Amino acid sequence: MTVGLLTVELHVPGARSLKDKRMVLRRIKDRLKKFNVAVSEVEFHDRWQRAGLAVVTVSPDQQHADRELAAAADEIDRIEPGLVTRTEIEFLT
Repeated sequence: MTVGLLTVELHVPGARSLKDKRMVLRRIKDRLKKFNVAVSEVEFHDRWQRAGLAVVTVSPDQQHADRELAAAADEIDRIEPGLVTRTEIEFLT
């Protein structure tokens, strides 16, 4: 069994308040429901234009977890193009 963690940093230049930022994050979280992942905002809670998300999946093997997290990262970039500033994938086995 493998646990995969995708960390994503976003810059939301159009956000003028925390409410604006949360609307963008809600869209992302809602769209990622179709994947086999859990999503949570984990960093920059008090910043209007910056967000840090953790996306986690549990899978029988690392290749499958990597595919799931890569698909989630692609979906985030497709939903909100140009907002992703950094992504990183880690695995616990």
